[in-house]
Amino acid sequence: MSVQDMIVVIGNKTMLCNDPRRIPNKNLWFHGNPLESPTSLLLLQLSAISIVSQLIDLCLKPLGQSTIVSQIFAGMVFGPSLLGHKKIMASSLFPARGSMVIETVATYGLMYYLFLMGVRSDSTMMMRPGRQGLIIGFSVFFFTFVLCGLATFILVKSLPMEASISHSIFFVAGAQTLTGFPVISSLLRELKMLNTDIGHLALSSSMFCDVLGISMTAVALSIMGPKTSGPLTPLYSILSSVALVATIVYVFRPAILWMLNRAPKGRPMNEMLILSIFVLVPLTGFMSETIGQHYVFGPLILGLAVPDGPPLGVALVTKLDTFASGLFYPTYLAISGLRTNIFKIHFQGLGVVGIVVFFSCLVKIGSVMVPAVYSDVPVREAFVLGLIINARGIVELMVFNLWRDTMVLTDEGFALSVISVIMVTAIITPLIRILHDPSRQFIAIKRSTIQHTKREADLRILVCIHNQDNVSMIVNLLEVSGATEESKIAVIALILVELVGRSVPVLVAHQPHSALPTSTSSTSRIINALRQFENQNEGFVTVEPFTSISPFETMHSDVCRVAVDKRATMVILPFHKQWAIDGSIGSVNRAFRGMNVKVLESAPCSVGILIDRGILSGSISLLTGRPLYHVAVIYIGGADDAESLAYGSRMAKEESVDLTVVQFLLFGAENTKDRKRDSDLIDEYRHANAGNERFVIIEEVVRDGSDLASSIKEMVDCFDLIVTGKDHPASSLLTGLGAWSECPELGIIGDMLASPDIGSTASALVVQQQRLGGKLINRTTQPAVGDRDQLIHDVAYDEPSRGSWSISMGRS
Repeated sequence: MSVQDMIVVIGNKTMLCNDPRRIPNKNLWFHGNPLESPTSLLLLQLSAISIVSQLIDLCLKPLGQSTIVSQIFAGMVFGPSLLGHKKIMASSLFPARGSMVIETVATYGLMYYLFLMGVRSDSTMMMRPGRQGLIIGFSVFFFTFVLCGLATFILVKSLPMEASISHSIFFVAGAQTLTGFPVISSLLRELKMLNTDIGHLALSSSMFCDVLGISMTAVALSIMGPKTSGPLTPLYSILSSVALVATIVYVFRPAILWMLNRAPKGRPMNEMLILSIFVLVPLTGFMSETIGQHYVFGPLILGLAVPDGPPLGVALVTKLDTFASGLFYPTYLAISGLRTNIFKIHFQGLGVVGIVVFFSCLVKIGSVMVPAVYSDVPVREAFVLGLIINARGIVELMVFNLWRDTMVLTDEGFALSVISVIMVTAIITPLIRILHDPSRQFIAIKRSTIQHTKREADLRILVCIHNQDNVSMIVNLLEVSGATEESKIAVIALILVELVGRSVPVLVAHQPHSALPTSTSSTSRIINALRQFENQNEGFVTVEPFTSISPFETMHSDVCRVAVDKRATMVILPFHKQWAIDGSIGSVNRAFRGMNVKVLESAPCSVGILIDRGILSGSISLLTGRPLYHVAVIYIGGADDAESLAYGSRMAKEESVDLTVVQFLLFGAENTKDRKRDSDLIDEYRHANAGNERFVIIEEVVRDGSDLASSIKEMVDCFDLIVTGKDHPASSLLTGLGAWSECPELGIIGDMLASPDIGSTASALVVQQQRLGGKLINRTTQPAVGDRDQLIHDVAYDEPSRGSWSISMGRS
């Protein structure tokens, strides 16, 4: 350190004043030290924090830990608790002269991060959380505030403790009332629980609790501020806070909406509007600091005032999310770890804070469980909800850092507070993973297949639609699904929209009998097309449209949830690849593929993946301008092929459909048990379709996989649609065919039909029959439980009992 530098210690803060005349040589080749440059030092610090946090996260992931634990630990590694305890490390990598720079950068990052959380939040849900959310949110805030405050008072009066601890413990107890909606939202996203009923209830409850908490914090900061202007200063501070909120809501928001309405429709968002909002973030932060509030108060309110979702919310999140959430948010967490010195902690303080934190966790769980169970939430679910509400994170750390800077918390109190955040998060996160498996709510215990429903029962199909390109192929498949007056088709249409620009996933149930929408939005055009299809088939087809706005990684939950709720018999999913007109692969969406795989794993009914090649044949409608539509069912054996045969048999009811069942037989395997059972099943369908000349069964005898592949390639051009099962029992017919599989989720035959090398214009439907009991059994070696106990579909449908205790949907 240069002699021109000066160190000043103020309270618990050390300030270093640099001599501006000293300009360091940061070039390594001229024997300079790059770390003497603030810019070089900052870049190294950010890089070190990011790398170490990722390594710690990699180690802690198998233990089910949240990323917030690894990010705080990354700061503690370089802080006085570990490496920073050595003077050489503290003076080189994280010296006192560099603390102001990295803290300033993290401060800006925190403002933009909380601004984004405000943009993503649904302000309507915060003010109108619903009856359950309002009761639980108020219960958590009130009982935690009152009981923890009372317990802390008793603790201070009954136990001897140091003055610093007795002063800090009330603030630590007060911080326990915070729920932190941003923390809970991030935790639910990590746990893949955003789309669950318990996730929705946790979000609505925490949002309302945050409204109370933010209001209380704003009042407390106003009262605790310096009283330099007399006794009315707190009142003036509160009024100025109200004025700031009013300015954002009634001045900034109308200005943003005015500029948004003037922007051309269907074009990229106006950069001037985006830039103006970016400038408003630090401006509102400055205004907050000016009136005595925390600097994140204004940006958070501004984020809530900005319209969420497309187009503006999406544009803001797209431009800021990676930068703010991926770099600056972890940096702020790491700084909290850097400031934590575990060597300042004494046993007495650890015990007192531990008692307060543990008691507050019990109070929160109890204040959640009592009203939740009263509202018919199962006890186990209510307990998990209580654990979620106990989540700790950025909100608590922000408050603790504020109190440390204002010397409300000592170094010991701050270290104990940060340790409490780590410990609570480290305990509840794996507990939630153990106690709540989101996929368990979709486990099927009753039959929900085409094969095992009554022959004349209505067919309930859930069709998933990503965009307008999927509509024609979905409608075409429904046209040939055999809707009759005796056996109608109930279509549950789920439009899937990626969640961008908001935190809360939404499941919208559109009014079934409202007028046709006239909006030009993609969703409205899709609904319009489906209702036109319903009107054309009035009396035979009903359509019930929904829209799921959700992240792709949890979108399968909405698909399965609606399938359970609407008692769907089959879910139809579009394939993740689309063909160009020249026969090549036009587009590939990996997110669609991931969702399809998860639906296959957890669906409560049968599933079909539809591979559309209609563009290659030039057909817009399957039945327009053609006397017959040719469908083939490839039958090798197994439960999935049985489901394909059942669906194909239903298609044969349609007068314009010509169905051919191609049964592939292994040469020399005439007397096997499986061969006899498959023949019996096909014979039953043959008898059920007696007199129908459009129902044809062909037996093809092949010797090995090579013969099978050649036969399929020869037959595909004779048909418009090919239906096949996903999995098949182990057989030498399939030997060697799966070695080069590109899409294992389609099975061996499905992958062959989806390959561009096959050179076919035929579309394909790959079917997986419902898995009972939620078990995925390797069907290439043995059938699933119950697969072979019933041949054909005359089993009465028995609706399973479900614990659907709180399903909330939007209406439009």
